[in-house]
Amino acid sequence: MAIIFPVNGISPKMGENCFIAPNATIVGDVIMGNDCSIWFNAVVRGDVNSIRIGDKVNVQDGAVIHCTYEKTKTIIGNKVSIGHNAIVHGCVIDENVLIGMGAIVMDNVHVGSNSIVAAGAVVLENTIIEPGSIYAGVPARKVKDISKELISGEINRIADNYVKYSSWFKEM
Repeated sequence: MAIIFPVNGISPKMGENCFIAPNATIVGDVIMGNDCSIWFNAVVRGDVNSIRIGDKVNVQDGAVIHCTYEKTKTIIGNKVSIGHNAIVHGCVIDENVLIGMGAIVMDNVHVGSNSIVAAGAVVLENTIIEPGSIYAGVPARKVKDISKELISGEINRIADNYVKYSSWFKEM
């Protein structure tokens, strides 16, 4: 059974048609939209500040979403995919974004819409990722503008597929 519990009297709130894996953890001030999925061993920890998650967001296996006490909240827009073992911490991620596997997005980062943070990238504090960009490397730097094909073929496809994948587990 997933670990879902309040912190300081504030309980997580999930939208409709969400899948929470049996070993996922969601605590505290977390509000999640519709058609979201929190996968195996993922942690969404709204204990020290708030976390807001839009619709059709998937937080894949082993990923961690957190924030900084009295400093940074985490805000995630619609149709965002957070890859396996990624860390998203005290930042703003706009709509239609892919955060690659093992990427780290640090405090006060703002990721613009229709962007990709490549697998393994480390986005340093206070970085602004312009909409429609691909960032990669350590530290992450812009490597190119994103094509319309990548927006539909990767960002949207992955977000939509995770809604489908989660339906396979609804009988758990």
